[in-house]
This record gives sequence, structure tokens and C-alpha cells, in this order.
Amino acid sequence: MKPDLLSDEKVIITAAITGGAHGKWSNPNLPITPEEQAESALDCYNAGATVCHIHVRGEDGLATADLNVYNKTVKLIKEKCPIITQIGNGIGARLVYGVKVSKSGKKYGQDLKMATLEERLNLLNIVPQPDMFTINAGTFEFRTNMRGMETYSIFNNPIDFNKKFVNGCKKIGAGIEIEVYDTSHIANIMELIDMGAFHSDEKLHFSIVLGIKGGAPATVRNLLNMVDLIPEGSTWQVVTIGRYNLRTTMIAMSMGGNIRTGLEDTVYYRKGELAKNNAQLVERMVRIAKEIGRQPASIDETKKILGLT
Repeated sequence: MKPDLLSDEKVIITAAITGGAHGKWSNPNLPITPEEQAESALDCYNAGATVCHIHVRGEDGLATADLNVYNKTVKLIKEKCPIITQIGNGIGARLVYGVKVSKSGKKYGQDLKMATLEERLNLLNIVPQPDMFTINAGTFEFRTNMRGMETYSIFNNPIDFNKKFVNGCKKIGAGIEIEVYDTSHIANIMELIDMGAFHSDEKLHFSIVLGIKGGAPATVRNLLNMVDLIPEGSTWQVVTIGRYNLRTTMIAMSMGGNIRTGLEDTVYYRKGELAKNNAQLVERMVRIAKEIGRQPASIDETKKILGLT
């Protein structure tokens, strides 16, 4: 894909409202319960977002694969507003304590426990059916800072699993967003095309994820390179984690890409100032889009761009 600095095409704004790792300790305004998430989705829709990227939490506030929670969350969001519901296939990571043992026998340390492939495949059974799902295009070591300590786990995304998940999405008629965390992940998608999971002329939608430790750092060079590698005719957005979030999002929007914002990606509105809610972050992106001559896409326009109609 070639960036278009003069693009006046409508921009799709996705709100990633919760995420699958950090909790209210990082920002007390993070929506956790299905009711909180539904209210946040409505506020984001009213602010100008047309896609809601969803991870759910259990009663302990941590990521869960419980379909009952997914069912309730998707149902409540759909009752509140027509925003496009998109389920994050990775589900999320649970924080596990006492993973190491000292010489004295005392347990200490923490680690991340990722959802199993079986739990992730089971997301295809959510009722009511979400509009979209994501796939994660490659396996890598996912590292993040949780409660002041760096923790890590292998984020397992084998190509056979992704082929099975893509086929499952197509069987039920759900849209697919492809999350790529490094250039090798784009090569994996090209292999899936060769395997027939995607058609060679199929319009694909990519999320270029930058800034996750274990994946590509958040640099302009990496963004340009990864945009250049995705198939011509694809749609794409950038997803950047942490302090680079705002500036790389603005760069992507100026290049003709779509964007994602929300408390999953950054808990701050600006340095040292926690975001009040997801809608505040969406409202800023709407203002910036209009300032550079790109209007936010409507629900119907987003569905047409993403091939959901």
C-alpha cells in the first residue's frame, strides 16, 4: 500500500474500550463490567466512533474467556447503539502470582497466563453474533508492565489455528481484522492467502500494531515499512500502545489510514493526565480528523469500507 498524504477519504475510528491486560489500578475510569462497557460503547458512538473493539473481564476484573460474559456484553452494546462490535481474538492475559520459589521455599514473582487456543476458537459461539473478530497473525513473546513489574508470556498464534479461525468467521459471516505486530506477520497472511484461507482478490483489513514489547517498536520507519508490505487495495489502521499513541495515530491519519483509540491503548489523555473516559479520546480524534480534511465515517460507510454489507 502507498500512503496518501492528500487523502480526503472518510476515516474509520475504532474505540478499544477496555483491553485484555491492565485494570482499574492503571485508570479507575476503565470500563470493566458489561454494563460499564455498554455505556462506554454508547458514548464512543455518540462521539464519532463506528467500531467497538471488545475484551471482557470476570468478576475479579481480569480477562476471562467466559462466553456468558461475552454474550451479555455484546447484547447490551447492541441494545444501546448500532456501533460495530469487534471481538479481540486474543481474549487477554491473566496475572498469575507466585510463579517462582526462593531457596527458603517462599513463592514470589508474577507472570501472564494467556487464553488457550480452544478458548479463543470458542469465541465464534458468542450470542448474539458480533459483527467482526480479529486474528493475531503471528506468535511472539508478549511483554508488558503489570503493576510495576515486567511480565511476559508466549502469545501463541500458529498459522493452522488462524486458518481455522478465519474459516470459522467466514462460515458465520463475520468480518475479520488482521492484527500484525511485525513484518513476519504480514508474510504469514500472504501464506494464508496461498493456503486459500483468504482469496487473492479479497479486500483485507489490517491493524498495524506498534509499541508492544516483543513486537515492532513504535517508529515512523516501522509504520512506513509495514504499510508498504500489506497488499495493495487493503484497508489499514494503526494501533500504538502507550506514550507514542497520539502521535503515531495522527501520522497514520495523515497517511490515509484509519485509526484506533481508547483506554486499551493508552490510559492517559496527555502526559501525567489520566483520560476521563473512552469518549474523550474519540472526541480528540474526531477533531483532528476534521482539521486535516478527513470526515469520520458513518456506520453505513464503515460497513461498506470493511465489506460488512
